[in-house]
Parts: sequence; C-alpha cells; structure tokens
Amino acid sequence: MTAVTAATTAAHPPAPARDRAVDLVRAACVVCVVTLHALMVGVTVSSAGPSFVNAADDASWIVPVSWLLQVMPLFFVIGGFSGATALRRMRGRGQDATAFVAGRVRRLLLPAAVTIGSAGAVLAVLTTLGISPDLVRLAGFRYGQPLWFLGVFLACQALLPALLRCHDRAPLRTLGALAAAAVAVDVMRQVSGIEVIGFVNLAFVWLALQQVGLFLADGSIDRLAVRTRVLAAAGAVSLLAAAIVAGVYPPDLVAAINPPTTALLLVGIAHTALFSLGRGMLDRFAARPAPAAFTRFLSGRAMTVYLWHMPVLLAMAGITALVAMLCGIPLPTPGSGGWWASRPLWLAVAFAGTLVVTMSLARFEMRTAPAPDRGIARVGTSVVVGVSAVALLLVAATGPGTAAIAAAGLLGALRLSARPVTGASLPAIPATAAPQSIM
Repeated sequence: MTAVTAATTAAHPPAPARDRAVDLVRAACVVCVVTLHALMVGVTVSSAGPSFVNAADDASWIVPVSWLLQVMPLFFVIGGFSGATALRRMRGRGQDATAFVAGRVRRLLLPAAVTIGSAGAVLAVLTTLGISPDLVRLAGFRYGQPLWFLGVFLACQALLPALLRCHDRAPLRTLGALAAAAVAVDVMRQVSGIEVIGFVNLAFVWLALQQVGLFLADGSIDRLAVRTRVLAAAGAVSLLAAAIVAGVYPPDLVAAINPPTTALLLVGIAHTALFSLGRGMLDRFAARPAPAAFTRFLSGRAMTVYLWHMPVLLAMAGITALVAMLCGIPLPTPGSGGWWASRPLWLAVAFAGTLVVTMSLARFEMRTAPAPDRGIARVGTSVVVGVSAVALLLVAATGPGTAAIAAAGLLGALRLSARPVTGASLPAIPATAAPQSIM
C-alpha cells in the first residue's frame, strides 16, 4: 500500500460490506413501482377507436393503493445510503468524489441512452406507418412521464459528495435547511396559487430525502431508541393524515409527486423509521435462498427495469387494443369488477415482459465502466448535459426528434464523463462494485 493510499484509508475508512436488508428493500421498491404503473394503464375500445387513459384518474381505489405502493421517497433515502456507502468505499481505495460522480453518470445514462434512442425509433416507425398523431403523442407522453426520476436522481447523486461533507460537519442543520426550503416552496405555492412554483421542490424534497439516507448510512437512525423510532413513524403518518384532512395535501400520494410536496418527506420519514425497526428481521429474511436470488437479480438491473417497464406496458396496451378491435372483444371499463379480475393476468404479463427485456438489455447497465475523467469541470458538465437531455423530454414532450436529441445528449454526457483506458491509465471501475450505490 502506498503512503497516499494509506493516508486516504486512514482519513476515510472503508465502508462496510453490502447491506442485504437495503438490497432487498430496493428490489421490493422496484416491484412496487412496476406494479403501480401497470395498474394505472387503462385501455378501452369504442366505435371511435382505441382510447388509452390513466386508470387512476378520479378513481377512489388509487388512494389506498398509493399508500401501499408510493415508495419513491424510500428510493431516494436508499439512494443516499448507498451513495454514501459507495463514496466512502471508493475513498478507501484512493478514488475521489469526481470518480464517484463519473461512475453515477455512466451507470445511469448508458442504459437511458439505449432506452430513449429505442423509444424515439419506435415513435418514428409508428408515425411512418400512419398511426394517429394523437396516439403517437400520447405514447411519447406516457413513456416520458417516469423519466423525471432519471434526471432528478442523477442531479441528487452528483450533489451527494458535497452534501455528505455538510452532513459530516453539521448533519441536523443540513437536513433542516433542505426540509425548511421544501416547506417554504410548498407555502409559496399554496399562498400564490401558482402551481409551477412547486416544481422547485424537485430539488429540495428529493435532496432532503437523500439526506435522510446519510443518517441511515452512518448508523444514527439505528442507534435511536426503539420508542423514538416508533414515535417518529407514528408521528409522520399522523401529521400526514391530519394535513390531508385539513386539505393541505391530496389523499392520493401519487398526486403528491407532481409536483413533489413535503408530504413525501413525511412518507420517507415513516418508511425509514419502519425500515430501521425491521432491519434485523429483513436481513435474516434476505439471507434465505429465494429472497437472496431475487435481490441478486435486481441489484444490478434496477435501472434497466425502471427504464424499460413503461415501454413494455405501452406495448401491452397497444397489442390489447389491436386484438380487441380485430376480434371484436369488448374490454372491461377501467375500475370495474371485470377489469380488476383481469389485473392478475395483466400484472403477470407485465412482469414477464419486463423480465425478458431486462435479461436482454441489462448488459448496458452492468458493463464495466472505463476509468473516469479526472477533470471536475468535464464531469460536472456531463451531469448538466445529462439532466438537460432528460428535461427536454419532459418539457418539450417525447417524440422522434426530441428523443434523438436527448439520446445524442446522453451519449455526449457519457463521453465527457470518461476517457478510454490506455497505457498506465487508471483501471476500470468494476460494475460489480456499483449496484448498491445506484438506488
């Protein structure tokens, strides 16, 4: 060991080995997201043609379902935990924060470039085949909706090294400042009635939740008394319920995500406290063969599943409508008894289709990353370019043209963040070291 490496290791002790409970919960969260989105797909056929709707719109069933399946706050908490763990491990190997961010750019944007490029090509083919422009636009819109996570998560992970330093110096003040900023945005939105103000919380809400994950990573939450954690979970749920009754938040927790509100902070606090309370039990369960196999499969493929499950659902919706029209099969109205009776089969096909696609395309997420570029300006620019490419699809809508531009932007961001490994360059970062740190 060189003197520099020894000094680095002393200053930043290596992070502990993988956390089985965290890996298991992350994998379960992926399943929850796919399930929620699959339940929101509604397909009907009339004399006017096919109609694709959000089955959750104005539906009472989405309220209890959203309370069970709204796990995005926990995703960001786990992202903070995993990011902090990975960064400390990298520092123990003598690598720096720039290498950490470059690794995140690679793991997030390479599979995204493939997905977005493919989506753009499919939309172009549909346009060429004469499919209704309205249906093509709707397909692009539905495809692009979940991509907000990619841009926001990349930005949060890029800021994690700086926020980890703030956490090490003033943990409560840092979290308090982020949470207070999120509350202030909510208040300004409510008082002014200007909905667009709420989108500022794409930064503060998710950064605050990621910051909660740093407390989980350093053991602060697990060291709290059991009674304190129980009170935190109960208090967060009670406050959330009271705010909903008072009309501050909608009862549908899916609606609380667009734009994000501080209701998600309360959800994240409750989830984190409950996770900490059950961590030992989850760890023992995760060690069993079946849960362990499930976790191993999803640990390095979570982003691929997230990016491809929506194209699979859109393909299913299109095929369902086509078969119904060709065969004259009536489709049940979304939310009806017949519709719910068909949901188990629908979910089974959705998971099977996503599994097949993931098995084929996860290699882009899992492939070994080249040595990161050491220039902080280049890596920082790659993050800005990557986030901007995703923002283009959300703001200007996903179509053949915008998808092509976005995919090109993501490829440009990848080139900025890494350099080819030649001669005595730094060794490549093994893909096996990264899965825990992505979500």
